[in-house]
Amino acid sequence: MPASDRSPSAALFDTAIGVCALVWTDVGVLRFQLPEATPQDTRTRMLRGGAREVEPDATAAEAIAACRAHLDGNLDDLRWIRLDHTELADFHRAVYGVTRAIDPGHTLTYGQVAERIGTPGAAQAVGQALGQNAIPLIIPCHRVLAADHALHGFSAPGGTATKAHLLEIERTPGFGEPTLF
Repeated sequence: MPASDRSPSAALFDTAIGVCALVWTDVGVLRFQLPEATPQDTRTRMLRGGAREVEPDATAAEAIAACRAHLDGNLDDLRWIRLDHTELADFHRAVYGVTRAIDPGHTLTYGQVAERIGTPGAAQAVGQALGQNAIPLIIPCHRVLAADHALHGFSAPGGTATKAHLLEIERTPGFGEPTLF
């Protein structure tokens, strides 16, 4: 049965940063939820759009284990996890493809992502697309920074503090390192 004919499946799971959630279809991961203020808030957001909470199948369990390990500091690029992009516009798909290719511990600017998809000058549109990213961590939008390398805005729960924490977990230079003063 095509994934669009069924409700997506969903599961909550504990991580080093709190309770996360994964939503998937037969095609691949549809959404990844970073921790909300409470586990119930995470569950509520996870179940929106008709997702049903189930025990993860083997594929989802493998993705959950990899996300959990990544957040524990055992870094994985997570690129092997299949995604369900059936409802995405081409521009978003292109932005997410470039973003997904950024290795842990590295960053690009919004402008650099725009250049890599062949739309120089579209940094703001890239930012808007990343603000709609339903699969943070697996599509690592936290690795995309403003032109001044600052953490301007992050639409996931916790905002820029979450973005900085994810970059720190990934041992990204300039994040989480002790300073002399």
